[in-house]
Amino acid sequence: MTNWTETFRGAVPPWQCDVTEHFTIAYYFDRLEEAEANFADELGLGDLSRSGDLVRRLDVRFARELRAGASFHVESAALGVDNGLRLGHRFVDSANGEVVTWFDEHWDLSAAPLTPRQRGAIEERLAEWNGPATEKRPEPLVTAGFIPTARGRVKPSDLDAASHFSLSAIVLRFSNSSGQLGAAVGMDAVFMEQQRRGFSTFELTLRISGALPLDAPYLIETGIGHLGNSSLRMIHRMTDARNGTEVARLGQYGVNLDLDARRPARWPDDIRDRAAALVVPVG
Repeated sequence: MTNWTETFRGAVPPWQCDVTEHFTIAYYFDRLEEAEANFADELGLGDLSRSGDLVRRLDVRFARELRAGASFHVESAALGVDNGLRLGHRFVDSANGEVVTWFDEHWDLSAAPLTPRQRGAIEERLAEWNGPATEKRPEPLVTAGFIPTARGRVKPSDLDAASHFSLSAIVLRFSNSSGQLGAAVGMDAVFMEQQRRGFSTFELTLRISGALPLDAPYLIETGIGHLGNSSLRMIHRMTDARNGTEVARLGQYGVNLDLDARRPARWPDDIRDRAAALVVPVG
């Protein structure tokens, strides 16, 4: 499809795979940050993309796993300039050309709108989105009932080009939070090892609303927005621990995965009962 540009090319190292035996979600965002910066430079928006103050939303759909050793590349495109800037990124299996992951990204540019020249140049290269439609998920009505799942400080290795908490480092903390939530409902390391189970994410919605600098303390609290027979949607909320201001939120939708059959498995009754106690009202 025209107007899609290759913005990254690489492979999956085995040490970046998780207990579900595929590419850890945080490292998708690590590669996305490189692809996004390359594409922003091409659009003449490099300074904006690296400002550290960009409010944005990313809707992510995982169509297929990338396993250790897989080669892949990223293609990016501008999709629209109304109500900010909409970008698309697709992770492609380099061996067969199959799109395995879709990123639909929206930048809020109300504080720094595109100039007429920037807008015109981007409009000339708009592409069509042929990925999955974003499904609007209900947000929690209250955060009462969320449990603490991560706490720490921003380290030098977490910083992006703007010296703020990077996308990949934020998502890595959210990914670790899912492990804490799993342990709280009984899906702990012993259960996963003995039953050959893992939590496989198929959809993410990431909203970045603030930035944390080096050594800032953070707190993540998590609730459950949906509980199905084999599925679970976690809602993670990261705040600045000094004042409670929200800086990021992640909706993480996935399934209890049978690691041998590579298929969803029904939640055991005891895990389901414990998870039901953490379901928060949404609307």
